[in-house]
Amino acid sequence: MLKGALFTIVFVLLTLTLSAQSILGKWKTIDDITGKEKGVVEIYERDGVYFARICEIFEPEHRYKKCSRCCCEEKDKPLMGLVIIKDMKKDDEEYNGGEVLDPKNGKYYDCFIKLVNNDKLKIRGYIGVPILGRTQYWYRVKK
Repeated sequence: MLKGALFTIVFVLLTLTLSAQSILGKWKTIDDITGKEKGVVEIYERDGVYFARICEIFEPEHRYKKCSRCCCEEKDKPLMGLVIIKDMKKDDEEYNGGEVLDPKNGKYYDCFIKLVNNDKLKIRGYIGVPILGRTQYWYRVKK
């Protein structure tokens, strides 16, 4: 009886620890150049593939803007709700293989995401090789 209870407690704690170590959820974005808080992005998963969309914009003058510099299907879509990270797949401790959209210039970049800790993400957008890119850190939105 004691062994069964101990096993159950260990299993529940392990499950909670592993589920807490996820990139899913809402993240506050910080501009890597200005250091200003820009908004909130929600990372979600569909069939083992990860995406992120803008769900809040802090600067009132940008809330109703459209992605005028974007091309293809994103052209002139509202920034609010825009999917800015596409097709990321988990690869050990990292998520990669997808791309990130910079709405300021409308360009896509190769991307990788790494969970620094449960409340901090490293997002790296780059051209060709990761050394040629920019890094932002996003912070989990507490409920």
